[in-house]
Amino acid sequence: MRIVVQRVREAAVTVDNETVGSIASGLLLLVCFEQGDGDEALTKAVEKIFKLRIFDDSEGKMNLDISTVGGKILSVSQFTLSWDGSGGHRPSFERSMPPQEARLKYALFNRELRARGLDVKEGIFGASMKISLINDGPVTFFLQF
Repeated sequence: MRIVVQRVREAAVTVDNETVGSIASGLLLLVCFEQGDGDEALTKAVEKIFKLRIFDDSEGKMNLDISTVGGKILSVSQFTLSWDGSGGHRPSFERSMPPQEARLKYALFNRELRARGLDVKEGIFGASMKISLINDGPVTFFLQF
């Protein structure tokens, strides 16, 4: 499981020129499930996102988590993160979890974030999406579980 985490001032995802999810301050998550990703990886990812202290405190230090600052999450499925770039110049997504299974894991991932009290908006799984954002910092992390 791979996730790109971006701290944003705002972010939105559109499908067919219609906004399907948008947030103000919070996190944009680009989420990829790979073959073999089990419930343990999903649980670790949810806990990591929930506890990440990447928002500034009163002294300007990254010391606060998303729930402390009242941030929101925009979660977007992103199977293309499964390519590691090591071979050739044409991406291969063989490591990606099959779509039917990934769709279920993605839904569970978002449900688990919500169960922790977070406000989570989503893109549409498998759709061609356009994402706009204003990165805050910029602050971007690549997490792998």
